[in-house]
Amino acid sequence: MLGTVKSALLGSKIRVLVTLLLALGVVVGGGLSLGVLGAPSVVGVHNSFGDVTEETTEIRTELVVRNPNPVGINLGGVSVSYDVTMNDVAMANGTKEGVSVGTGNSTVNVSTRMDNERIPAWWVSHVRNGEETALRVDATVRSSTLGRSFQAPPVERQISTDVISQFNSTEPRPIDADQPLVSDPVGYVNETSARWGEVTASETPIDMRFTVYNAKSLPMAVTEIGYTITMNNITVGNGSSETGHVIEGHSTETIETRTAIRNGKLDQWWVSHLENDQVTDLRIDFYAELELGGETFRVPLEDLTYRKTIETDIFGNKAESSGSTTGSEARTADDSKSGGETTAGDGSETTANDDSATTTDGDTATTTTANDGATGGETTTTDDGLLSLSVSGLR
Repeated sequence: MLGTVKSALLGSKIRVLVTLLLALGVVVGGGLSLGVLGAPSVVGVHNSFGDVTEETTEIRTELVVRNPNPVGINLGGVSVSYDVTMNDVAMANGTKEGVSVGTGNSTVNVSTRMDNERIPAWWVSHVRNGEETALRVDATVRSSTLGRSFQAPPVERQISTDVISQFNSTEPRPIDADQPLVSDPVGYVNETSARWGEVTASETPIDMRFTVYNAKSLPMAVTEIGYTITMNNITVGNGSSETGHVIEGHSTETIETRTAIRNGKLDQWWVSHLENDQVTDLRIDFYAELELGGETFRVPLEDLTYRKTIETDIFGNKAESSGSTTGSEARTADDSKSGGETTAGDGSETTANDDSATTTDGDTATTTTANDGATGGETTTTDDGLLSLSVSGLR
C-alpha cells in the first residue's frame, strides 16, 4: 500500500515537471512569436589563430550572441554553423552542437582546424583574379527548440597583394664575371620586368624579361639563366632555361625567361608565414651562363636578386595590439570603433567561458586591415588582411 502511494506521488511529480517544462517551452516560443520576449541574435564574430602544425591551422572563433531578455534562457538544441569562402573557394565549414546562451551578450567559442592543403587552391584563385581575394565568413546560430535561425552579420574583406611588380625596374645593374683576365663588368642589365604567366593547379609561372647590354667588343652568348625562389628560406621554385641569345659587342638584347612557384610547396610556406608573425621574406636569386672570348662561365647575378617582405594582418590582431588601424573594414551590424576582427551591433563587451559568457557594458570593434606596398630594393607589402581561414572540423 505504501509503495503504491509513493509511486503515485512520484509519478505525479514527474508529470508536473514535464508539464512545467512544456509550458515553459510554449511560453518562450509564444513570447518570441508575439514579440513579448526578444529573439536572440548573432551580433559579432571574432577570429584568431591558434595552434599551427604542418598539416592544419587552428582557427579560434568567438560568436557574440545577444539575448535581449532580462533573464537567461537555456534555448536548448542550439547549434552553431560556420562557413568560409575565398574567391568562392570553400576553405572551411563546420557545426558545433549543444551550445547554451545566457542573458545579455554571450560569447560562443568555436575551435576549428583548416587543412593547410587548401592554401594552394586559394593561391591559384588569388593570382588568377589579379592578386585579389573576396573573403566571406558566415555564421549562423540555430535553435531546434524555437525553430529559429539567427544569422550573424557576414565578415567580408577585399584582399589585395602586390608580389612581383617591384621587379619592374630601369635601374642599370652590372654583370661581373669575376674571372681571371676578364675585366668587369662584362655587361649590364638595363631593364627588368615581370608578370604572372598562365597559372595552373600545380605551378604559378612568372614571365620575366631582361634587357642586357654587352659592354665588350666581342660577342657574348647567354646560354642559360637559372633561378631559385624562396619564401622564409623555404624553396618554392627553382630551375633554368636555355636562352641561346648572342649579344654582339656594345649592343643590347632583350632576353625572356620563365620562373615558376610550385604550388604544392605553398602549404609549407603558410606554416612559416604564421610562425613568423605573418611575415614572409620573398627572395628570387638568379645566375647566368655566359660564353665570352671562347670561355664559358657561370655568373651569379647578385645585383638582380629580388627581395620583398610581405606582411599580413589576417584577423586585425596586429592593428589591435599596436593601437593603429588602416585599410578596409568588414561589414558590421552598425558603426562602431575599430581594432581587431570583431563585428558587433549592440555596444556591449563580452567575457567568455567555454560555450557561454556573462556580460558587461563596453565597446565593440570592427575588422581592420592594412595595405602598404613600398618601392625600392627591398620592399614591404601588406595584403589587406590576407585570409580569414577556417576549417575542416569542429571541436
